[in-house]
Amino acid sequence: MKIKAKLLLGIGSLFILIILLAALGAREINALSAATNNILVANYNTLDYTRNMLIALDEVETNKNALNKFESNLAKQNYNITEIGEKELTEKLAQDFEKLKVYRKDESLLLFIRKDLTDIMLLNMQAIERKSNVAKQQATDSTLLIALTGTFCFVISLILIFNLPGNIANPIKELTQSIKQIASMNYKERINFERDDEFGELATSFNIMAEKLQEYNSSNLAKLMFEKKRIEMLINNMHDPVIGFDENKIILFVNDEALKILGLKAEDLIDKPAQDIALTNDLMRSLLQSLINERNIEIQNNKPLKIYADNKESYFEKEIVNISIIPTGEKEAQHIGLFIVLNNITPFKELDFAKTNFIATISHELKTPISAIKASLQLLENKNTGVINDDQKELITSIKEDSNRLLKIIGELLNLSQVETGNIHLNIQSGDPNKILHYALEAVKMEADQKSIKLNVTADDQLPSVKADTEKTAWVLINLLTNAIRYSKEHSEILIEVSKINDTVLFSVKDYGKGIEAKYKDKIFTRYFQIPGSSKAGTGLGLSISKEFIEAQGGEIMVESIIGEGSKFSFSLNI
Repeated sequence: MKIKAKLLLGIGSLFILIILLAALGAREINALSAATNNILVANYNTLDYTRNMLIALDEVETNKNALNKFESNLAKQNYNITEIGEKELTEKLAQDFEKLKVYRKDESLLLFIRKDLTDIMLLNMQAIERKSNVAKQQATDSTLLIALTGTFCFVISLILIFNLPGNIANPIKELTQSIKQIASMNYKERINFERDDEFGELATSFNIMAEKLQEYNSSNLAKLMFEKKRIEMLINNMHDPVIGFDENKIILFVNDEALKILGLKAEDLIDKPAQDIALTNDLMRSLLQSLINERNIEIQNNKPLKIYADNKESYFEKEIVNISIIPTGEKEAQHIGLFIVLNNITPFKELDFAKTNFIATISHELKTPISAIKASLQLLENKNTGVINDDQKELITSIKEDSNRLLKIIGELLNLSQVETGNIHLNIQSGDPNKILHYALEAVKMEADQKSIKLNVTADDQLPSVKADTEKTAWVLINLLTNAIRYSKEHSEILIEVSKINDTVLFSVKDYGKGIEAKYKDKIFTRYFQIPGSSKAGTGLGLSISKEFIEAQGGEIMVESIIGEGSKFSFSLNI
C-alpha cells in the first residue's frame, strides 16, 4: 500500500471516529435537553398558574381585582394542558369558578375550587417526578453509550498512533543516516528497502545517486570542483567585501560581506551584468564609476566610500585589482577580469573622530591655565608689584614667549577640531548617577575651595541607573561645575540637584553669577561661541562638546538664566 493511501486511511478513520463521537454526543445531549425542557415548559408553568390562582382566591374578599387575576391564570392554564386527566380537572375548575362569580360568599365553592387546584398541582407534580426519573435513566443510558463509543474510538486511535508514525518515521530515519554518510563523502553507502511504496522508489533513486557520486568522485572534475569550493570558502571567510568580474563586467563571485553592504542576495548578482545591477543599486553604481574609465582607477582607489553597514555609517577604501594571464604558447598578457576589495577603515575613522574630540577637549582645558600664566606674567611686569633685575626680566620674557607659542599651538588644535566628520563613539552602559555626581564633585572640590564657594547637593535616594557613557557624562558635569565656579563670586554657593523625572534622570547646576542675556541663550551651545563682553577667557568649546556628548547618548541639555540672578544648566539621561 502506498504511503498516501496509508495516511488517508489512518487520518480518515480518525476523522470518521471523531464525527461519530460528536454526533452521538450531540444526539444524546439534545434528547436530555428536550426531556428537561418538557418538564420546565409544561408542568412548571401549570404549577405557577395554580399557585397564582390560590393567591388570588385568598384575596377575593379584600381585593376587587382578585377574580380578574384568577380568571387570567385560568385562561393560561387552559392553553397549557399536557397531562392525561388534566383537561377534566381544568374544566371542573372553570365550572366552579363560574359559580363563584355568582355566589362570591359561598364558602363551599371556595373549598371546591381549592380542591380542584390541589388536584391539578398534584397531577403535575406526579408528572414531574415521572419525567425526572425517565430523564435520569436516559442520562445513564447516554453516559454508558458515549463511554462505550469513546472507548472504541480510543482503541482505534491508539492502534493508529503506535503503527502509522513508526511505519513512516523508521524509513525516514534510516534514509537520514544514509544521507549523512553521503555528506561525509562515504559514497559506498546504500539503502535496502524491500517495500512497494514511495520509500522503496526513494531507496532505488538514492542508490543510483550514490553510485553516480562515487563515479564522479573518482574523476578529475571532482578535484577541480573541490578546489573551486576551497577558493569560494576563502573568499567568503574574508572580513572585507570582495566582488569579482570577468572581462565583460559580468559578476563572477560575491562574498558574504559584500552581500551585506549591497543589500542583495547571491542569486540576484552571480552571472549578471554589473551595469544592470547598477541601475537599481547605488553602491554598485559607485563601484562601477572607476571601472568605466581605467585611467581613474588609481584616483578612485584613494577615495573612501561612505556606506551604511553594521547598523552604522561605515567607511571603506576601494582597491581594484586587474587579473591578467599569459595563455600557453603566447607572450602577451590577456586581461580576463578584475575584482574589487573594500577595506573597512571604519575603526580608523572612529579613532580620527575621537582624536578630534580629544583635541578639542584638551585645548579647552589647556588654554585656561596658560591664560593664567600670562596674567601672572603681566603682574610680574607691573612695577607696582616690585623691582626686578635684568636676569629676572629675561626669564619673564622667555616664559612669555613660551606661553605665546603654546597658545598658538592650541589655536591650531582648535582649528583642527573643526574638521570633525562622523558620530561620537560612545561606550553606553548602565551607569550610577550617584557615582557620576561623586566623581564630578571630587574633581572640582579644590577649585571651589579656592574661591570659598559652597557646593550644596540635593540628590534623590535610590536613583535608577541611566543609559550613558559614564566617563563622558562625568566630563560634562565637571564642565558645568567648572563654569559655575568660574562665573560665581567668592563666598557664594552653587546648587547641584539630581532627580528622577518620568523616564529620565535630571542633573542640574545652578549658580548665582551675573547670568546670560536671553538673546544669547540659543547660541550658548554653539561651537566657539562666547558671550560678548565676558571677562572670562575661554575657547567656546566646552558647552558645545557637552551638548554633543549628551545628545549622542539620547539625552537633552538645557539652560535657564536671568540677568543678575544667575544661570541653571541641566541635562537629562534616559533611565
